[in-house]
Amino acid sequence: MKAYRPYAPMQSFLLPPSPREWLPASHLVYFVEGFVARLNLRAIEDRIQAKDPRGPLPYAPRMMVALLLYGYATGVYSSRGLERATVEDVAVRVLAAGAQPHFTTINQFRSTHREALAGLFVQVLVACQSAGLVKLGHVAIDGTKMKANASKHKAKSYDRMVKDQARLRAEVEGWLARAEAEDAADDAEHGPYDPQAEVRLREEKIAKMNAALEALTKETEAARAAQLRGQAEALRAKAQDPRRTPAKRKEAATLAGKRVQQALALDPPADRDDDRDPPGPDDDLPRNTPPATPSGTPKPSAQRNFTDPHSRIMVRDGAFLQAYNAQIAVDDAHQIIVAAALSNQAPDAQYFEPLLRRVVRNCDAVPACVTADTGYFSAANVQFADHLGTEPLISVGRLRRGGTPASPSRSPRPSAAHLAMRTALEQPHGRAIYARRKTTVEPVFGQIRTRGFRQLSFRGLFKNRCEWAFVALVHNLLKLFRAQSPRTMPA
Repeated sequence: MKAYRPYAPMQSFLLPPSPREWLPASHLVYFVEGFVARLNLRAIEDRIQAKDPRGPLPYAPRMMVALLLYGYATGVYSSRGLERATVEDVAVRVLAAGAQPHFTTINQFRSTHREALAGLFVQVLVACQSAGLVKLGHVAIDGTKMKANASKHKAKSYDRMVKDQARLRAEVEGWLARAEAEDAADDAEHGPYDPQAEVRLREEKIAKMNAALEALTKETEAARAAQLRGQAEALRAKAQDPRRTPAKRKEAATLAGKRVQQALALDPPADRDDDRDPPGPDDDLPRNTPPATPSGTPKPSAQRNFTDPHSRIMVRDGAFLQAYNAQIAVDDAHQIIVAAALSNQAPDAQYFEPLLRRVVRNCDAVPACVTADTGYFSAANVQFADHLGTEPLISVGRLRRGGTPASPSRSPRPSAAHLAMRTALEQPHGRAIYARRKTTVEPVFGQIRTRGFRQLSFRGLFKNRCEWAFVALVHNLLKLFRAQSPRTMPA
């Protein structure tokens, strides 16, 4: 008979094996391990060292960071999945050196240090620049509606909440009236009936709606107050304008004072402790606020989601979903993300300037050219790009397959900026660069979704901004790994 190779699963090793012999030297695990060893994790380590030294020893921060990086790179995003991988996945066991942190420990580490983890984006980008993967000849900007960790069916309008609240109160009164109307004969015949469970259920719903209505009102009042403060600033500028008559300046100063008082009445400093994010580097991003009346109260159509109040109903591929708007700027040379941002405003136009600022800040250089689709076009965006020193090529309408405009503008009187941009896009130079936009930025979204990231993991704008930055840095890390080992792993 033909002999078989030895197979003895119960056989023990005579000498302890080396885990580093279990994987090929070109494996992603060794790249992540070596890269994390060079990262500056001072922000994470300082926070850990500031804690009380008593108690159980914490896991090494480099191991935890490497575990999260490898998990996001291989499509494992949940803390439970990462814990399971430290037991079942050979590569993760090698990376963690046999450590098996509990999923609550992994989740707490990610939650505590989410801002520092997002800040590693710049360090990874610098490494990509040092490897020659960023040229800044052409940067393409685009966004996608990324599903939030919330259901659109948990969103209700102000008008609907008010009506449901009245209906629930009527039902509570009905249950109580029924309980009082039951007499002893009915109890004897049918048994006693206790409506308290139904009453408690509806009272809980009423309490939730009261909280949602109060939060929605506070949000619209804060937005209206910010608008009034902006008007007060403009009026103060008019009051100090020497070209205006004294009477006009006095009138402007009086109106400015009234606007400030109205803003203070709507949003006093003592009440500014709601669920708005703390100030930070993302303050320049657009922020959606529910529609409000001039008095600051929500309009009937103003909506709020009970699960994630910061998320908004958006449209992607013709379908409505509860989502955030995830934005990236991608370098044309090797599809490296040079800037990433996320907010809850659906239109794209107001993201153009903040993203371009981030590109310059992250790379310490201005790209030669920047492209974007028609959703980003505005005269202000074109002017800002020109002022910055980069050539803007922003679509002003639908394009043919080759990248040229398909039809003239729908506007009967297009602006001078509109006509100038259309002319630039019709030139051979502009046509050639803009035609590469789709193959530069849109495949990056596809690669991210291919790795299984189709929904944000957290609730709240700040938390999801940090996760989106971490997803972007993992994408760049994989590009860097692939550039150094081109045949080991797909994009």
